[in-house]
Amino acid sequence: MLAGAAVPALGQQDKPESLLPPGFDDPAPAPAPRPAPAPTASAPASTAPSAAPISSVPTLGNDSAALSNTTDVAEVPTGPVDLSRYELPDYAKHSLNRTGALAAGNTPFPAKAFGATDGRTLAVLMQRLSAPVASRWASIALRRALMSPLNTPRHINGADFAAERAWLLLRMGEANAARAVINDVDTDNYTTRMLQVAMQVSLATADPGGLCGIADRGNQYIHQRGWALAKAMCAGLAGKPNEAGQLLDQARGGTPASDIDNLLAEKVLGTGAQGRRAVTLEWGGITRLNAWRWGLATATGEEVPLSLYNTAGPQVRYWQALAPQLSPRARAAAAELAATAGVFSNAGLVDLYSEIAEGDDANSTEGAVARDLRTAYTDGNVAERVKAIRTLWAEASTPRTQYARLILTARAASWIPADAKVEEPEKLIASMLSAGYETKAMEWRTVVPRGSIAWGLLALGDPGAQGPVAYGDFDAFKDAAGQRRAQLAFAGLAGLGRFETSDAQRGAQALNVAIGAQNDWTRAIDAAGRRGDSGMVALLAAVGMQSRVWDNVTPEALFHIVAAMRAAGMTSYARMIAVEAVTRTA
Repeated sequence: MLAGAAVPALGQQDKPESLLPPGFDDPAPAPAPRPAPAPTASAPASTAPSAAPISSVPTLGNDSAALSNTTDVAEVPTGPVDLSRYELPDYAKHSLNRTGALAAGNTPFPAKAFGATDGRTLAVLMQRLSAPVASRWASIALRRALMSPLNTPRHINGADFAAERAWLLLRMGEANAARAVINDVDTDNYTTRMLQVAMQVSLATADPGGLCGIADRGNQYIHQRGWALAKAMCAGLAGKPNEAGQLLDQARGGTPASDIDNLLAEKVLGTGAQGRRAVTLEWGGITRLNAWRWGLATATGEEVPLSLYNTAGPQVRYWQALAPQLSPRARAAAAELAATAGVFSNAGLVDLYSEIAEGDDANSTEGAVARDLRTAYTDGNVAERVKAIRTLWAEASTPRTQYARLILTARAASWIPADAKVEEPEKLIASMLSAGYETKAMEWRTVVPRGSIAWGLLALGDPGAQGPVAYGDFDAFKDAAGQRRAQLAFAGLAGLGRFETSDAQRGAQALNVAIGAQNDWTRAIDAAGRRGDSGMVALLAAVGMQSRVWDNVTPEALFHIVAAMRAAGMTSYARMIAVEAVTRTA
C-alpha cells in the first residue's frame, strides 16, 4: 500500500507505448530504489572514466626564448582534474531537509505545513489522488502548499518527497510549478523516482533540453527506450550529429524508424547545430496522445491535432495553456479551461487576450473576444461596459466555459459601480469573487435584496463578517436558489461558523445535510484543521473533491473542508471555495 507509483516513460523495446503522461492510466505501484551516488573523479577507472591529464605546455625554441620577457620555469607535472571542484560549491548546494520554491506574490505555506504526518502516508495520498479536482480554489491552495519550501517528513527521502509533490502538480496541470520543485533538488541527489518525474516535467513543459543534465544517469539506472532516445537528442542538441545518429539507431531498439516517438526524437535531434535532418510527421494513424508526443511536438513547433487532446487527460490542455512555444491564439481556449482549474489567473487571461488583440490574429474569433474584453475595461459608458461583459458571458455554452468567462471578466466586473438598477447583480458578484476581488464585491451589500442569490454569495465571501446570519434571510435564499444550491450554501455558512447552533441544526434537518456524520476522511481532515496543519488540510480537501464536476461534491464534504480550513487559519480559501460551490451549481 505504501509502495511508490511507477512513472510512465518510454517503454522498452517491446513496450513503446509506456509514455503516458500523468493521469492517463493507473500504473501498478513499484518501489523506487535510490541510485548509487554519482562517482567522483577519484573513483576507479572501471566506475567512471577520469579526466584526461593536461599535457604540459611545450617550451619555446632558442629563437623564441630570446624574444621572451620571462625567465624559464620548470614544468610541473599535472594529474587528473577533479571536475567536481567546478560544480556547485558547498554553500550553494540545496539541502534535502527542505525542498520547494517561493512563488512571487504568493505567501508560502509554513515549512511544517504537513505537521508530523509520516512521509510514507503523504506519498500514498499524493500518488492515489485523482487530479484535477472539482474546485478551482482548492486546486490553488494545494498548488501553493505543494510548491512551498517544506520540511522533509520522516521515513521518506527528500528527493522522493519533492518528486511526489511534482508528480501530483503535473497531474493537476501545474507544469511550471512542478518544474520549480524539481529544480530545487541538485541532480547529484536525484533518486530513480526523481529521474522518472523529471523526465515527465521536461515533457510537460515542452523542454527536451531539460533532460540533457540527467540523460546519462537516467539511461544508467532506468533501462527504457525514452532515456536512450533522450541521450541521442541531447547529443544532437550539443552539435554532435554523427554521435547523435549512432545513439538514435541504438535507441530505436527494433522499433520501426517510422514510429512516431522515434520521429519526434529525431526531429528534436535535428534542431541542434549541424543537424540537417528533415523529418515529416504523420498524425493520421495515431490514436492516442501522450506526454512524449505532446512535449516533443510542441517543442519543435509541430501542431498536435485537436482531436488527439480528447484521448488525453484534461491536464494536457493546461500544459498547452502554459506553453510559451505556442501562439496566444492557439493557447486561448486551453487557457480558459486552465483558469477553471486554478492553473491560469484572471490577470493571465487578460494578458493573453491583450497579446491577441495586438497581433496578427485580431480578426479571428479570439480577436473578437479580445475586443469585447477591451470594451469591458476601457469604455467610458458604464452601460457599454456591462453590455460587453454580458456578451462575453453569453458566448460560453458549457458550465466550465461559463465559469471561465466569469474569471476572465472578474477585474472588469469589479470596476462596475454598485447600483440597485443593474440586472443580475449576482453574476457580477460571482465574477468578482471567482478571482478573489472580495473587497469590491462587498460594495454591493447595500443594494442587493436580503435573501437573494447575490446576498448568499456576499454572505459567504464577506471577509469582515460580524455575527451570525439571520436564519430568516437564509430561508428566503433557500427558496430563491433551489435545493442543491441551498445545501451547498448552508454547508459553507455552517463551516464558516455563520449560524447559531440551533439554526445550524435546524438548517441541517430542513435541507437533509448530515454535517455531523463521520468517516475516516472527515476525522482526518477535522484533526488536521485542529492541529493547524494547513498543507495536510489542503491535500485532504483535494481528496474530498476527486471529481471533475461539482455535481459529485457532497454538501457534507464541503462543510468539513470549509470548517477545517477555517480552523487551520485558511479562512480566505474556505470562503472562496464556498462561493465557488454556489456559483458553479445550477
